[in-house]
Amino acid sequence: MSLPPDNGQFPQEHDFSKVLLFSGSSHPTLAKEIADDLGITLGKIALGRFPDGENHVQILENVRGRPTFVLQTVALDPNNHLMELMLIIDALRRASASEISVIIPYFGYCRQDRKDRPRVPITAKLVANLLVNAGAARVVTMDLHAGQVQGFFDIPVDDLHSGAILARAFKSVVTGDFVVVAPDIGSIKLARDYASYLKCDFAVVYKQRLDASRIKMSMLIGDVNGKDVLLADDMCTTAGTLISAAKACREKGANRIFAAVTHGLFVESALERIDDCPIELLFVTDTIPIVDSIAKSKKLQAVSIAPLLSQAIRGIYARESITSHYIDFIH
Repeated sequence: MSLPPDNGQFPQEHDFSKVLLFSGSSHPTLAKEIADDLGITLGKIALGRFPDGENHVQILENVRGRPTFVLQTVALDPNNHLMELMLIIDALRRASASEISVIIPYFGYCRQDRKDRPRVPITAKLVANLLVNAGAARVVTMDLHAGQVQGFFDIPVDDLHSGAILARAFKSVVTGDFVVVAPDIGSIKLARDYASYLKCDFAVVYKQRLDASRIKMSMLIGDVNGKDVLLADDMCTTAGTLISAAKACREKGANRIFAAVTHGLFVESALERIDDCPIELLFVTDTIPIVDSIAKSKKLQAVSIAPLLSQAIRGIYARESITSHYIDFIH
């Protein structure tokens, strides 16, 4: 079964039962939610390890001539999950799948997108080369930390954005006078997008990073006095940036403080630190498994991206505009 012809004439209904979606070991829960939304069952695949620790993959059904999708988020155990993804792609290519689209909700190594010091690799480019050489025909990801990584690929890359659905979750909880705050200079564009969704003002916290784990706050540009605040960032790793920004907002007279992030990595006791900081509630998508994180923290509220990714799959399979499916969903 090949993809429907790209002739500009699309029927209103497509048989998505022909779609084959395989899941790596990094996030089977999200893959199952996407499959359920599409009304299909996950493709059969065997994932294991040899006694010496090497990954082993076997596709357990016929994929010859069929379009396939693979979901794998490269986080928490990125080296293992990336290698496993390469093996799955290679197995599908050697089994003659017609087109292999890779869904990577969190694109690991994305922060290593340039030479910021002498004699360091540009690892994001290396990962892009590996995916293409393995046989990926398209990549779907979400909220790339560095948007220019799309240019590292010679295949189509769809970088979806979660801001609208996170803003909608925030708006369902908070009413009244509020302002979006960028916790650092790098989040200004993201904060501006959130402010556009929410039709409110935005402010910026300027930070000075002392080292990889320590941050010194310098100033807050904008007015948060007497207002609720939504801190908007693409990811939370150690939570240092969010916590420092929350404290800066509280010092400037902010009322309730909330935060929204796409990727919740939560390493190095980040959750315990969040529980002890002024942030009242943190909205986070499930690009990375967060069930255990929610169990450990009373401040996390999960927002599912499964419907958004299933819309992307529909658009790719039907050769329709992914953007139009995306806009229809977020609105």
